[in-house]
Amino acid sequence: MSSPRALVRYLAARLALAPVMLWLIASLVFLLLRVAPGDPIDALLGTRAPAAARAALRAQLGLDQPLWIQYGHFLGHLLRGDLGQSLTNQEPVRAVIGQSLPASLELGIVALALAAVVGLAVGFSGVARPEGKVDLGGRLYGIGTYALPPFWAAMVVQLVFAVWLGWLPVGGRFPPTLLPPTGSGFYLLDSLRLGISQGQWQSLAGTVRHLVLPASTLGLLLSGIFANALRLNLRRALDSDYVEAARSRGLGEARVVLRHALPNALLPVLTITGITVASLIGGALLIEVTYSWPGIAFRLQEAIGQRDYPLVQGIVVVIAALVVAVTVVVDLVVAL
Repeated sequence: MSSPRALVRYLAARLALAPVMLWLIASLVFLLLRVAPGDPIDALLGTRAPAAARAALRAQLGLDQPLWIQYGHFLGHLLRGDLGQSLTNQEPVRAVIGQSLPASLELGIVALALAAVVGLAVGFSGVARPEGKVDLGGRLYGIGTYALPPFWAAMVVQLVFAVWLGWLPVGGRFPPTLLPPTGSGFYLLDSLRLGISQGQWQSLAGTVRHLVLPASTLGLLLSGIFANALRLNLRRALDSDYVEAARSRGLGEARVVLRHALPNALLPVLTITGITVASLIGGALLIEVTYSWPGIAFRLQEAIGQRDYPLVQGIVVVIAALVVAVTVVVDLVVAL
């Protein structure tokens, strides 16, 4: 950006587009749920329920009203921050999301941190010795991890480390023999606080043991994206004119790479990080289902199977809001 004023205009434009994107996504999921095969009344009462009971429940849930009236009610409640109630257990959707979202965020943050560390290390080591065995290994690693289907990789990791070797739990988020830590919903932070304050470190150990397999699987699968992005952009930066000019001034190679080439090579990586957050949601769905991780993607899969319209709509809107927020932040950082 050429000036602070231009940066403010750019940020204002991105923020103005965010509500429009959320409205489009919310409207799309509302319509897709209504036209998709299946009836929530069948999921709640079964197909053999009496017609009178089915009609009464349909009227109680407001599903007997015209589609445009249902859409108006949906948007009105959404503007007030009311996501409705789950059809299956009559629990507020906000409460269901509040219980499940910390689990997904904890898994996603740890996986994204692991992906960034491993991916950037692999990409940087390949550039240090181009066209060598390390560079070739980094290329194969990036292609292999990106091409592996998440559900297949998760099952293989689960089979080897949990079933055959017995080193780690097969699934779940916390040992069933212990009481889960209370507080923020982030078990790592709550367990750490419990260990520091009361010396109960078994809670932290149980949390880490259950987090290792899903976070490592998801993180390693995503690390190939960072490795390939850094390798390609760093090599392009090292071949640029401004790097040659820095070398001609007698600067050391380490300073040339770290102070001149690397910052510019990291700009596309930051953009990819924002895109990866969106792909993280899709990958997390398969990972959470495979490892029985009680996150928001796992609840979304259950809600879709139960035709729980309000819960599906609420989860999708929250996920979309998170992706839009991360994208705006990444765009601002890149602009700065």
